[in-house]
Amino acid sequence: MIHLENVSKVYPNGTEALKNISIDIENGEFVFIVGSSGAGKSTFLKLLIHEEKATFGNIMVNGHNLMKIKKRRVPYLRRTMGIVFQDFRLIEKMNVYDNVAFAMRAVGTPEKDIKKRVKYVLGLVGLKGKEKRRPSELSGGEQQRVSLARALVNRPEMIIADEPTGNIDPERSFEIMKMLVEINNRGTTVIIVTHEHDLVQEFGGRIIRIDDGEIAEDRYVSTKYHKSALRIDEDTDSDDGEKLPIDDTAETAENQEQKEAVGK
Repeated sequence: MIHLENVSKVYPNGTEALKNISIDIENGEFVFIVGSSGAGKSTFLKLLIHEEKATFGNIMVNGHNLMKIKKRRVPYLRRTMGIVFQDFRLIEKMNVYDNVAFAMRAVGTPEKDIKKRVKYVLGLVGLKGKEKRRPSELSGGEQQRVSLARALVNRPEMIIADEPTGNIDPERSFEIMKMLVEINNRGTTVIIVTHEHDLVQEFGGRIIRIDDGEIAEDRYVSTKYHKSALRIDEDTDSDDGEKLPIDDTAETAENQEQKEAVGK
């Protein structure tokens, strides 16, 4: 859960980026943060991930008090969220598999668990078979899928996407948005900072508009994407034809039958 109460952010040069805003975002919500350039969207995002600290007010994110959090605790805060950047931020010298696995290695996950989880998540975002490719060998849409897989791999409580469709074409933008909706439909909170109004109107959900550092609008737009869970398109299937779950700890019926047969 996210709770902002009377939050203001004033930069050293005197710019008041946010002005006494109060917002609550509940677990499982799908939220667009919109507004013109310089309205305060980026500052809002930076406060959530603690890249910036508020000047006044109170902020709680996933049980962490960001006005009192110690520096050594910030990595624990960030482990509760997956962040998707507009510029992808992939490591060119690493292939697709290692770019995604890097996020798990950073928190000390055993290699056997990494192998299983990365396989599942790459299948989920439609990149099965491209594990050994470098970022430069992928299209913009594929690079954004790698970024999304990396954000998902540690099973975060929320996904924060900063202009996730800003550097890809309209068709790929639509695919990325469908994936984010599917992730949300499976229970993960999704917050998207964007200026693309067509996508906002198409996909709907909760829309918070920031204007000149203040909350100018907070409303809900109902669309077909938030009435029932959709299925991600081709190339996201597992080997047995079933759609991959966000949480790969669930066993397939086939695996269970094999275990029972061995035990007999």
